[in-house]
This record gives sequence, structure tokens and C-alpha cells, in this order.
Amino acid sequence: MSNQVTLNVLIAEDSAILRDGLSALLTRRGCEVTAVPDGEQLLAKLNEWAELGKLPDVVVCDIRMPPTFTDEGLQASITARQRYPELPVLLFSQYVEAAYASALLSGSSKAIGYLLKDRVADVGDFVAALHRVANGETVLDPEVVTQLARAHEPSNKLERLTPREREVLELMAEGRSNSAIAEKLYLSAGAIEKNVAAIFTKLDLPPTNADNRRVLAVRAYLGL
Repeated sequence: MSNQVTLNVLIAEDSAILRDGLSALLTRRGCEVTAVPDGEQLLAKLNEWAELGKLPDVVVCDIRMPPTFTDEGLQASITARQRYPELPVLLFSQYVEAAYASALLSGSSKAIGYLLKDRVADVGDFVAALHRVANGETVLDPEVVTQLARAHEPSNKLERLTPREREVLELMAEGRSNSAIAEKLYLSAGAIEKNVAAIFTKLDLPPTNADNRRVLAVRAYLGL
């Protein structure tokens, strides 16, 4: 899905100021936005749309919402993915906890994102992340990646990777494209492509029509 395609975004955010502000920002960027204040209404809206034969291109959901402000948003997101397995979901929270990310990623990590509100400085970057998640990619804040890597036992296959290949894989886990990784590491696009190909080979991820090798490589890196 290119950045020129209009996204239909469903937001679940209990703060009226943040909900309205995010809705306005995304609308100005060409998105079609529907916003609800809690996880219960998120699931109700998804059910309503599913009965009409449509779902949003991506859901943006806070983690801590009413009534207890613990993990209602996370639980609603997990339920939504169970009901609609292909539904793209991006957690957008002030908090990073490996358990939250693991819970959402424990099934398929395709079309999943977890970004931190305080670390998103550019609206364009946020919209780009929404498009990547809507397109089936995994997009994680670097701090989420770090905490997940610490919390889980890494695959022994990662020992096969060179330091450069591990660096490339870490940036892949953040949802960066090959061109973005090349820019970050001051390498050519061709060099990144060779590193990515080597990662797939060393992690025993042959080409297949059924699975996204990039997502599977990220899961291996995160120990999921």
C-alpha cells in the first residue's frame, strides 16, 4: 500500500484531546478517521463494520483505557485479532512493556505495530508507519525491540549472523525499509539487499508464497 492510498483508520483512545488531535492530524494527511474512547466501543465498531463486509485498513489503539486503565486496550486489540486475524493493529502508548508486546505478537506478528507516543516526533513518519502496518509489516519502536530482545531467549540461529547482519536485522525489527536501513548505516542499497539475503539464508527462511520472510526474521530476532 503506497503512501498515496487513502487509509481508513479506526482510533481507540480515551483522552478526548489526544483522540481529537490525532484524528485531525491524520485527516489532514488524507486518512479517513473514525475514533472511539475505549476498547469495548472499538470491538463494537469492528463488529458493526464486519457485518457490512468491511474493516478499517488499520486500528490505532492505546493500551491503558477505561475502566481500570491497565491493559483494556491491549486486550481489545488481542480480541480483535482473534476475531479478524488479518486486521492490522498498531498499539500507540506512553508505556513500553515487553509483556504487552509479546501478548500481541504471540500469534501472527504480521501487520502489527507498537509505537511510543512520546517518541513520535513527525506526523509523516507516523503515517508512514500506519501504511507499513496496513501493508502487513511489523513496526516496533526501538525501545520496544530492545526490551523484547532482553525478555526472550534469542534463537541459536542468530549466532550465525555477522555483527553487520544483526545490525540490519535489528533495524528490520523497527520496521525500516531496505532504503531506510541503507541511509541509517551509510551503505548502498545493494549492500543491504545482500545482508538481508544472508539473514534469510542463515535463519533458514527460504522463499515461500505462504509467509513473509521479513516478518519471520523479526520474530526470530525477538525470540517469538
